[in-house]
Amino acid sequence: MLVQPYLSFEGRCDEAVKFYQAAVGAEVQMLMRFKEAPDQSMMSPESADKVMHVSMRIGDSVVMASDGRCSGTTGFNGISLSLSVADDAQAERLFAGLSDGGQVTMPLAKTFFASKFGMLTDRFGVSWMVMGGPQG
Repeated sequence: MLVQPYLSFEGRCDEAVKFYQAAVGAEVQMLMRFKEAPDQSMMSPESADKVMHVSMRIGDSVVMASDGRCSGTTGFNGISLSLSVADDAQAERLFAGLSDGGQVTMPLAKTFFASKFGMLTDRFGVSWMVMGGPQG
């Protein structure tokens, strides 16, 4: 069994993909736009170039996303993506990238369970927990 996050960026998916490529090295595995869907009956003309589905590899994980219904309003309440890395330098680099244009809710610091741990909400409203290094 595998559980994978599927995020709906409500019209900002292209922007989000570019951001995650720069911030955490996301690699697009597959991207399909609404205009490429086999069934065009549910597509509106204004959503033709929007992302119907994208699959991105981030480290050893896959995060999937779309533009959803293109409502312009995202809602990622009650969930966080947890990013664990091997060393503090990488944690600091990724935390800085993800927090660019976002809001740090807990700065990276040593904790009883990691040498670096911090929390943030990125510019799209996605909550992240970044953990680096061995237990502290």
